[in-house]
Amino acid sequence: MSEQPKETRRRYRHFLTITTRWMDNDIYGHVNNVTYYSYFDTAANAYLVEAGGFDPQNAPVIGVVAESMCQYKSPLAFPDVLDAGLRVGKLGTSSVRYEIGIFRQGSDEAAAFGHFVHVFVGRRDMKPVPIPTSLRGALEKILVAD
Repeated sequence: MSEQPKETRRRYRHFLTITTRWMDNDIYGHVNNVTYYSYFDTAANAYLVEAGGFDPQNAPVIGVVAESMCQYKSPLAFPDVLDAGLRVGKLGTSSVRYEIGIFRQGSDEAAAFGHFVHVFVGRRDMKPVPIPTSLRGALEKILVAD
């Protein structure tokens, strides 16, 4: 079985700094596994807002999560400051696969990495629609493969 390439900073196109919170730690003294998914969601949606002009409160089209996955490589804990690396691995007509790496600031290797898929739907009818032009343009800027 071949070894998977290491997830390093150079593999990502955009970064968002995330400060861990006291409540992120679990009873074992490290960031709880479910919290990483909130980091993933924050990284992708902050990018859509900043780079794509997405208005989550009023947009007629929204992204809903259809799939997610995370691999954990090393523990993180409060008060770590993190960098969430973001790239687009696949861009379809109505869906996008975000790939995210979570890095402790100052570390080149991801402590965790994974992906999630957004399917864009009409807010009212929840039926798939093409990705809006402004969001597609922002997503194309961080696309690494298709």
